[in-house]
Amino acid sequence: MAVYQPPAPSYAQLNSPVVVVSPQFCVQYPVDFTVVEKALHITDGNFAITDVNGDVAFKVKGKMLSLRDRRILLDNAGNPILSMQQKVFTVHRRWEAYRGDSTDSKDLLFSTKKSSLIQFKTELNVYLAANTSEQACDFKVKGSYGERACTIYLGESDTIVAQMRRQHKLKNTIFGQDMFGVTIYPNIDYAFIVALIVILDEINHDRND
Repeated sequence: MAVYQPPAPSYAQLNSPVVVVSPQFCVQYPVDFTVVEKALHITDGNFAITDVNGDVAFKVKGKMLSLRDRRILLDNAGNPILSMQQKVFTVHRRWEAYRGDSTDSKDLLFSTKKSSLIQFKTELNVYLAANTSEQACDFKVKGSYGERACTIYLGESDTIVAQMRRQHKLKNTIFGQDMFGVTIYPNIDYAFIVALIVILDEINHDRND
């Protein structure tokens, strides 16, 4: 099977910021994060997201012993930014993201689902809360999450908003960690992109299991 080849980076400025979570997460330059993922998914805090200086920018808290998987994205001070939970009994692995630690429908920010039931490569459709008809997606993820190579597009267009890439080809077997990088393009809500990566990871681990 051919390896997914992500397109070359091109930082085309959008006309206006793309805000999903908060304007504070939109800046006018590319933002690079490193995601460190622990191999064991039995404890909270299986993700650490660090900036270019190596400082923790986000953390992920998990609640696994429940009917539905739930993850909370925290800032570096431990404040909840948004919560993500899998919608039960859906064949396309739908996840929903809410503001803060809420699960109230009025706080829904976006939802995601696999574009098709059977997939050999990663393809995820993303719908903002206002897009209730879901006739067309607001964002699309394509690539191979297993290879840590995914590109996130604005809707069905060729406009790239973020890219993932593996930083180390081999897992750190001593500490059971996997590391990969993500570049969020200018004027894109980077907390939103980080949340998408957390959801992608959950969907990928579910498929592997």
